[in-house]
Amino acid sequence: MVTFYRPEQMFLSGSKTLSREYYLSPEIFNIEQERIFTRQWFCAGHVSRVPEAGHYFVLDAYGESIIILRDQNGEMRAFYNVCRHRGTFMCEEPEGRFSKSIQCPYHAWTYSLDGRLIGAPLMKGVQDFNKEQFPLHAVRLQIWEGFIFLNLARSPEPFEQVFAPILDKFKGWNLPVLKSQRRIPYDVKANWKFIFQNYNECYHCPPVHPQLARISSYDSGENDLHEGSFIGGFMAIDGADSLTYSGRACSIPVADLPEEDLHRVYYYSIAPNMLLSLHPDYVMFHILWPQSPHQTIVHCEWLFHPEASGRPDFNPDDGIDFWDETNRQDWHMCELSQKGVASRSYRPSPYSPREALPAAFDRNYLEQMRD
Repeated sequence: MVTFYRPEQMFLSGSKTLSREYYLSPEIFNIEQERIFTRQWFCAGHVSRVPEAGHYFVLDAYGESIIILRDQNGEMRAFYNVCRHRGTFMCEEPEGRFSKSIQCPYHAWTYSLDGRLIGAPLMKGVQDFNKEQFPLHAVRLQIWEGFIFLNLARSPEPFEQVFAPILDKFKGWNLPVLKSQRRIPYDVKANWKFIFQNYNECYHCPPVHPQLARISSYDSGENDLHEGSFIGGFMAIDGADSLTYSGRACSIPVADLPEEDLHRVYYYSIAPNMLLSLHPDYVMFHILWPQSPHQTIVHCEWLFHPEASGRPDFNPDDGIDFWDETNRQDWHMCELSQKGVASRSYRPSPYSPREALPAAFDRNYLEQMRD
């Protein structure tokens, strides 16, 4: 049985906000890339983005270009977007569908969708050349509940070991079969940590999100994961069916949920770059792509039951537009925070007991940076 706690019960007295250099320093940002983002399992998207064999998208992540595709057998694969001949970028389009192979535009080296080199013009006479020795460089990939996770480390921690706290946590939510309805990119002029910290507390909700606070009280939150790389819990939905402008559900339930889950929204942050929000009628997730100490690209996507589309009661915009406005309110606050910490007058200050999860995020972040 899962035990939930109110934030005040988990709060560690003496917790303070991070020092300003963690939001401003290019040197610290570079260390984050080395010690966090290129070592840990990070979310690249949902499998619905590559529904059939040959479908692909190109991901720019932490200085690398990566092709993510579904091969002829339906298996998900990821490869560095680098030809084994002269290192040429092979795929320029951000997404599309390969026929049966991937061909480099420079010298026409050709690869199967499982990465094998199957064509190398004019290399027949090269001494000791063996096509089997030149497959595309693979990126380690794992699928968890329909989400694609990658790892750029040479010897990453085993995925099952890292994700043990949540490996089976969302089994009843149909996440692998949900279908994407919309994906919105946001260019946020703020450090990625501000976005994580903001997501993990609703202390700010009454003044910043009046439409949200009306149907989900800021003090209704309870959390079951409160330390480490996975933190979060639920907030109650009160006086409405879901978080939408109308207050009505905008789709059929995403799964056969227990009664209590029909009146809750679950919010979990999954370090280092994913925010997962589970509503009764849709699932929303954010993926963060840090660009610099003061800029983060955020992709927000909404998933719905595969049988919802075409029904007369399917109104996805009611939920999407609600969160699009809420997102923009959050990003504005994060940008104001970024401007504020740039002042020489800024000093770390105490967290509120309502901010137990941002404090926990900071502790986990500092531990990773010390590795």
